[in-house]
Amino acid sequence: MTDAAPGCPVSIVTGFLGSGKTTLIGQVLRDPGFARTAVIVNEFGEIGIDHALIATGSEAVLALTTGCLCCRMQGDLATTLRGLAGQGNYDRVLIETSGLVDPAPLLASVLIDPEVTAGHRLDCVVTLVDARAGAATLDRHIEARRQVAVADRIVLTKTDLAGPVPALRARLADVAPVVDAVRGAIDPAVLFGPVDAAARAGRLAGLAPDVGPNPFARGRHGAGLGSVVLEHDRPIAGAALSLFLEALLAHAGPRLLRLKGLVEIVEAPGRPLLLQAAQHGLAPPEFLDGWPQGWEGGGRLVLIGQDLPPYFAQRLLAAVEEEVGDAAGG
Repeated sequence: MTDAAPGCPVSIVTGFLGSGKTTLIGQVLRDPGFARTAVIVNEFGEIGIDHALIATGSEAVLALTTGCLCCRMQGDLATTLRGLAGQGNYDRVLIETSGLVDPAPLLASVLIDPEVTAGHRLDCVVTLVDARAGAATLDRHIEARRQVAVADRIVLTKTDLAGPVPALRARLADVAPVVDAVRGAIDPAVLFGPVDAAARAGRLAGLAPDVGPNPFARGRHGAGLGSVVLEHDRPIAGAALSLFLEALLAHAGPRLLRLKGLVEIVEAPGRPLLLQAAQHGLAPPEFLDGWPQGWEGGGRLVLIGQDLPPYFAQRLLAAVEEEVGDAAGG
């Protein structure tokens, strides 16, 4: 039995930090069939990064940056969807959740709010899982288990880097169909085709209301999780940036769940460098063609982790820059 209800389809794309949600959505939006797509991006941290990295054409990208959807944004999400309904210039809505979100309250908001359901319907929930870190992440973080538990489809990412992961694949297949994506490349029709609405309704009806080991249970984020924001108003020397990242990753280790941002280096003025790191290491840096609208150079980094000292990263960067500057001057 498939979901054929009327209304504009709303799909939720979720997954733990570093699973590749932004990359996948950017690939989806390049498909001509998804040109008229409204994208709502929620980000954990004071400065929005992901919405600026999504390749957009005629679609509307709406960044909700005041907090995690499961904790603070339900009302704002409903308000945003109601506002979109009055515009009538899109055919589909994609919601990219924070990597720390519990999707269950989001589903309730889309399914229950009468002003939302008047013009929208829940299409499907797509959960991304990083093949390299997925098993350990599921074991360690209840947020990741909740994200998988409510999936209509599961996308296994970075399989080209991880190699075969039969145990993880079997674990995920017990919940929902599993498909692979390499660097976000996947046929959107595989992601957003018909789902079993009755099975989804049964899963949602079984959500536990209290906090506990049940992966469906709603609750606060794990203890000590938080974000640190670094803003830099001038280009950084490439050597200083390399030393900073090396020292940061060595010090924080697995406590640094996610790093994402754009910086400008002295050696390549005017070209933002995209930096991304997750608990398994730093991804290859990538130069973008230009700065997103509203950005003026310098650097902006968001670090998300567990028990990260709030001022350590800023002081580390300052110390490294001073050391590199002294060496160059000497």
